[in-house]
Amino acid sequence: MSADPLPPPSPHPASDRTTVRTAAVIPAAGRGVRLGPGAPKALRVLGGTPMLVHAIRAMADSRAVSLVVVVAPPDGAAEVKTLLDAHALPDRTDFLVVPGGESRQESVKLGLDALPPGYDIVLVHDAARPLVPVDTVDAVVEAVRDGAPAVVPVLPLADTVKQVEPATVPGEPEPVVATPDRSLLRAVQTPQGFDRDTLVRAHATVTDDVTDDASMIEQLGLTVVTVPGHEEAFKVTRPLDLVLAEAVLARRRLNDGF
Repeated sequence: MSADPLPPPSPHPASDRTTVRTAAVIPAAGRGVRLGPGAPKALRVLGGTPMLVHAIRAMADSRAVSLVVVVAPPDGAAEVKTLLDAHALPDRTDFLVVPGGESRQESVKLGLDALPPGYDIVLVHDAARPLVPVDTVDAVVEAVRDGAPAVVPVLPLADTVKQVEPATVPGEPEPVVATPDRSLLRAVQTPQGFDRDTLVRAHATVTDDVTDDASMIEQLGLTVVTVPGHEEAFKVTRPLDLVLAEAVLARRRLNDGF
């Protein structure tokens, strides 16, 4: 594991499905203010292990992923590297730690810039989704291998959704202006998968603030496709999410013995 550039893998034609290489970029530079004071969100402990380590292992559990790039806080690359050195990670996967930027979008771009040549597929995964199952990761990679420029795992919505007119004063009632048909809506998760060249082009040309990388591909006029997500790939952003994540992890350990 090193913050120094990795030697490039042997080049392989993208058309050869058996040799297409996949890298995962995990932006972990956020502070996670909604979880309250303390360590950055990605470094919060879940089941005795930092969430970031869980997220890295989730990517490395996929045999399709041969490199994981962790984008650390701008001044925290050394700390993150030390953290990863202290935890057992799969030997067959390479790991790279690079400093991030002030925004998620900037951090993802810095992670992309650090990728060596020879990786045709890039996954972008939230460090705050530590429990995504490997089957979901594999499904995203497979869809990109099948030719999709961008792939997102999704879940149907269980709740009715209302579009509102935002209140001018926080906390004031907000009038409903529309009720979208929820059968046409999906909740988006990560990892999101991309053809590398397409994602690099999106980060070079789209300057709007976006909440996910797939939105940038949409702005290029390209099609983003979906694969089924998983209920355990939820995002840990609030204290109650940590309680749920601990319960999921405890159930896994009971059932799987790890």
